[in-house]
Amino acid sequence: MAEPKRRKIASECRKFQTRWKNEYFFIETKGKCVCLICNETVAVMKEYNVRRHYETKHQTFTSYTGAEREEKVKQMTASLLTQQQFFFRANKAQENATIASYEVAQLIALHGKSFSDGDFIKQCLTKVVGIMCPEKMQDFNNVSMSRNTVVRRIEDLSANLKQQVSDKACACDFYSIACDESTDATDTAQLLIFLRGVDDNFCITEELLDLRSLKGTTTGKDIFEAVSDAIDSIGLKWDKLCGLTTDGAPAMTGERKGMASMVCAKVRESGGEAVKMHCIIHQEALCAKSVQLGDVMNTVVKTVNIIRARGLYHREFQAFLSDVDAEYGDLLYHSDVRWLSRGSVLQRFYSLRSNIDTFLKEKGRPLHELSDPLWLADLAFLVDLTDHLNTLNKRLQGKEQLVSQLYAHMKAFRAKLRLFESQLRNFNVAHFPTLTEIKCAFPDALSAKMGEYVSVITSLITEFSRRFQDFSVIEKKITLFAAPFSMDAEEVEESLQLELIEMQCDDSLKNQHQLLSLPDFYRSLEKAKFPLMRRHAKRMMSLFGSTYICEQTFSLLTLNKSRLRTRMTDSHLCDVLRISTTKLTPDLPAILQTKAQHHCSH
Repeated sequence: MAEPKRRKIASECRKFQTRWKNEYFFIETKGKCVCLICNETVAVMKEYNVRRHYETKHQTFTSYTGAEREEKVKQMTASLLTQQQFFFRANKAQENATIASYEVAQLIALHGKSFSDGDFIKQCLTKVVGIMCPEKMQDFNNVSMSRNTVVRRIEDLSANLKQQVSDKACACDFYSIACDESTDATDTAQLLIFLRGVDDNFCITEELLDLRSLKGTTTGKDIFEAVSDAIDSIGLKWDKLCGLTTDGAPAMTGERKGMASMVCAKVRESGGEAVKMHCIIHQEALCAKSVQLGDVMNTVVKTVNIIRARGLYHREFQAFLSDVDAEYGDLLYHSDVRWLSRGSVLQRFYSLRSNIDTFLKEKGRPLHELSDPLWLADLAFLVDLTDHLNTLNKRLQGKEQLVSQLYAHMKAFRAKLRLFESQLRNFNVAHFPTLTEIKCAFPDALSAKMGEYVSVITSLITEFSRRFQDFSVIEKKITLFAAPFSMDAEEVEESLQLELIEMQCDDSLKNQHQLLSLPDFYRSLEKAKFPLMRRHAKRMMSLFGSTYICEQTFSLLTLNKSRLRTRMTDSHLCDVLRISTTKLTPDLPAILQTKAQHHCSH
């Protein structure tokens, strides 16, 4: 026998009747029928239950009639709302205190401060509030900024950001990754993995995918497993991975056991195709190191060390520069790992050469090279050449640069080198201002050295041609993306030829290409008419041309996990870096919804 269907109260669609307010002293609050007299609620919102409650418990209120009854209802209604508002304000105050602690924790992470600095911030705020608005003291005391609270807040913020990155990354049509590895203050190898994805609307997402700590060896296999786990944990598809950029270390780029080769093999197994690239800035820096001109750099570094290594010499030299009102107040140390250091040291040394000469002679340690026109010519040439190289390096730096922009800077510099070579052969130093000064002061010096300078430029051209092979392999694809209207249709892939011809014959698209940025131009293309050209553009836009974003984050890593903060855990370091590098905004309302209560320390 079938069981009878049970009544469902929700299906009866019962509603509160406004007349119950005066008749039975009931009002509706948050979907419930509440008695104004005793604040009890009835189980089911129907008149029988309301009337029974009123007649059995509040018969004495039948004496109120007419205007007196209406006034009594108003008083009781106001009283109930006041009580409810009191609890609402208390809950709102706790919620505000919780939000404030999240904001402070985010600032602590952004500025690389210690987690325990929250207590110091609270002490400062308490002093300020006590002087300016003492009536608000209790509200500020409710904001918890203890070390444990700050740690929990940072963990929550990082988890929310990671979820946002996961959602955005999984919505991307293509993505690439940039990887770089370095050691922290405790000699733990830290592997940074950044993601750059492009969605169907050509919006770029460039965020920290993960920070993986390698406790043992750092072979290509170890790095590959860390990268693979990071990609799988966030739910990304391997066939959408189209590029991998590294710093060029053997463990990263080895042909058989390198991490990049393993990743590309896994992408092929998944039905995709990925290109591995060596960071364009690292390659430019390696080309710059190939410039050698006698012992100029050794002499400069040795002289700087003589002056700066001794405290007394250094103080006296600074005082001397101040007395003669020199252009600069000190010399710079040379650091081989800093991209711009070499050019900066040479330029500062050249500007202060006469002051250095005078100071060293006073100390009885004259530098004879400063009186040699040939050596000064070498110095001037090296100053100008490194300045050109530093200018290129600066243009290659920066986040979210398209691979076409980076490669354009590189091609332009190679063209400049060929121009320099041609002009120097004709004793033209128009683009070498420092060398021009020496030419004016010592006209005969350049005639003996010009052949050597041409040789340096020639070897630099050879070095630039030898490197950047990974960019040369995809040069046609880059050109098709950046300048589709200048490409010959026969030089591109057959699948793209018809769409390219269609595009090149549309004059309105030519005008749009000239007026709009590349992302905006490809965004404006019709999806149905140019699906393959749009797909090609997404792949090119997703590529990392350099690992600059990794290098910049390593500076933040060093700031956060220094010799004074070696106890920071790897997970907390990852949380701080995620907050420090993101362009996303943490969703505080969503975070608060996950909390069972809004207690200020929870």
